[in-house]
Amino acid sequence: MLPHNFLLSTLILLPLLGVLGVVFLHREDEGWIRWLALVTSVVEFAASLWLLVGFRRDLAGYQFVEFRRWISAPPIHYHLGVDGISLFLVLLTTFLTPFAILCSWRSITDRVKEFFVMLLVLEAAMIGTFVSLDLFLFFLFWEAMLIPMYFLIGIWGHDRRLYAAMKFILYTMLGSIFMLVAILWLYNLTGTFDVPEIQFRLQAGLVTYFSARTEMLLFLAFFLAFAIKVPLFPLHTWLPDAHTEAPTAGSVILAGVMLKMGTYGMLRFCLPLFPDAARAAAPVIGVLAIIGIIYGALVAMVQHDLKRLVAYTSVSHLGFVVLGIFAFNQIALDGAIYQMLNHGISTGMLFLAVGMIYDRRHTFEIKEFGGLATPMPVFSSFFLFACLSSLALPLLNGFVGEFLILLGVFAKHRAWASWAASGTVLSAIYLLWAYQRVCMQQVTVEKNRTLRDASPREKFILGAFSVVILLMGLASPLFINRMEASTANLLLQTSPRGSYLAHKSPMKASPEYWRWLAPESARATPAQVLPQFSKTSVGIENASAH
Repeated sequence: MLPHNFLLSTLILLPLLGVLGVVFLHREDEGWIRWLALVTSVVEFAASLWLLVGFRRDLAGYQFVEFRRWISAPPIHYHLGVDGISLFLVLLTTFLTPFAILCSWRSITDRVKEFFVMLLVLEAAMIGTFVSLDLFLFFLFWEAMLIPMYFLIGIWGHDRRLYAAMKFILYTMLGSIFMLVAILWLYNLTGTFDVPEIQFRLQAGLVTYFSARTEMLLFLAFFLAFAIKVPLFPLHTWLPDAHTEAPTAGSVILAGVMLKMGTYGMLRFCLPLFPDAARAAAPVIGVLAIIGIIYGALVAMVQHDLKRLVAYTSVSHLGFVVLGIFAFNQIALDGAIYQMLNHGISTGMLFLAVGMIYDRRHTFEIKEFGGLATPMPVFSSFFLFACLSSLALPLLNGFVGEFLILLGVFAKHRAWASWAASGTVLSAIYLLWAYQRVCMQQVTVEKNRTLRDASPREKFILGAFSVVILLMGLASPLFINRMEASTANLLLQTSPRGSYLAHKSPMKASPEYWRWLAPESARATPAQVLPQFSKTSVGIENASAH
């Protein structure tokens, strides 16, 4: 069993050790390179399951915490931890990576060594982003994951790969600049980069010069970076190009994990650090999310490129997630996090299926297909299953997430829920219509008559995703029960500023909460911590009154 004190570091380092092994292999040993990358990713997934085994669902705070001093001036800490919000996102990352490697087993024939190095580096950076509890460390991993994805699109992508890669990097880095300024501003206000400590000082009113205007500007700086990553309408224009031009593995990771970085950032930073600004901006954000739901669905309906159609489904489905987050309702929050996982599985399976068709025909044009159910019955069955999951058919995973979001949003904003519900109807139209044109009707292109059905490797990939889709649809409490404590605590933290400590006295928090809330006083009691904060240079003299 892996020690809990080093589990998160192990998950970050394991892919990098795999990279080291791949680097020392000769470029011509392509078989060994593939197998080493695959074994590394499978071991990584197995190690990540210890998070699930050791996770306590009754605790709202961070678990598996690692805290080490890194840089003394400015005070930057190697601070890691997971809670019910980030737990399954880490597992989603480690689950998708082996299949991203498997789907590239035969399709990637050029620069094989560099390709798998980029995939493993990307996995390490994504996990680091989800578990970082220091803003400097978070930003480091946030930027690090852009580099391998840029090369995956720019080197191994399709015809317009350079244009798509540049557009991807420029959009994302534009948002990162605003977030970096906000991080430095927060450090200037609080004297620390540590996220739990910043959160406490802001909630307790221990920070001077923190006006409503300052809070809104900081919120907008963070939110812009995360909204671009989601992407939220109208900041979505980079996504269809990136998805269409990326190799299959890049599309799976981009849709399955990297887009979730945006919604995760909203949950981890925008809501708890700037609750008043988040609530003030919620009406505008809710409207943008609804526009994204409907717009993404309508644009998907008119696509003639199958991969671009699947790309626009992300704009629509992640609009549901953003809507659930800014409804400030626990049912909607649970549904939003669950829908993040659902989207990673369902859309990942769709991109895998599209990639399998491309490997056979080297085109994404829908008109080039038709009647694939005749030569490829097994593949067509799995493809239909993925479409049904994505359109939220009851008993499958997508239904649970969208239902919870709509239920929670309806309790707060009936008009929002009514407009958003139209997105579920539209998703059924564009997905079933796409399936009909690709797999049903008569075979009209002679090349399609001799296409081989899914290989054993492809059946394993699609079968594994199908099992997870069924599990998440039928046994959703296994997942949601481990989120509820964290989402309830998050909702409490988003109360109007100044009322958090009144609603939940810090003296009643668990000892673990206090230990990791103020890492500089590692084993302090609540009574010891509050006076300490009152003496800080950024604090208020009478802060102990809070």
